[in-house]
Amino acid sequence: MISNLASVSTKATIGENVHIDPFSIIHDNVIIGSNCRIHSNVSIYPGTIIGENCEIFPGAVIGVIPQDLKFDGEETSVTIGNNTIIRECVTIHRGTKDKWKTSVGDNCLLMTYVHVAHDCQIGNHVILASYTGLSGHVTIDDYAILEGKVAAQQFAHIGAHTFIGGASLIRKDVPPFIKAAREPLTFAGVNSVGLRRRGYSDETVREIEDIYRILYVQNSNITKAIEQVKQTIPASETRELILSFIETSDKGVIRGMI
Repeated sequence: MISNLASVSTKATIGENVHIDPFSIIHDNVIIGSNCRIHSNVSIYPGTIIGENCEIFPGAVIGVIPQDLKFDGEETSVTIGNNTIIRECVTIHRGTKDKWKTSVGDNCLLMTYVHVAHDCQIGNHVILASYTGLSGHVTIDDYAILEGKVAAQQFAHIGAHTFIGGASLIRKDVPPFIKAAREPLTFAGVNSVGLRRRGYSDETVREIEDIYRILYVQNSNITKAIEQVKQTIPASETRELILSFIETSDKGVIRGMI
């Protein structure tokens, strides 16, 4: 049901069984998938594509042009996956020439006052708690959880299954499977509870713990630590994922415990 008090462009594409409450504005060139709920006072700007079964709460602004002074009016977009919940006053900006789109995956939860800047790439099953702010070009892999008031610097990469403590400042990349906290942001252990909840075996969790014990506890030199991991931990998909993340990091990864 679309309220008579909502403003929905005739050039927007609206799926089946979509509810749009009063005083929301849906601009031209917007696509909204079936079974979505758009609450009151939501603004969805041109170039936004929203999947199915999403719910967007009052005050959210999605698809507005980026706050990047290099933006020159190029045709860019925002894409939101299926089953994603966007709470009150979340802002998500369009991409720029860098990636041409800002994307949020399936089954994500963006809590109140989250900001997702231009060209951010957010995976599936990601949770961003209230007041989290992502600068431009941030990448967050699947199942990452950022607690409230986390701030991520431009081009930061946050690995899969990570857990970032509240009010943290992310200036360097965060490798997968770990917890991180403190100032400056440092390794705070393996996210073993989260991994087991998501079906990782005890054997795999122990392997991850062994790898990070070498990387972050037994060594202060990351290059030497990587070589030790290669020499002492049998090759596996998990080992290669961790090492590849660290070795290809442009910003460098967070430090170990001090």
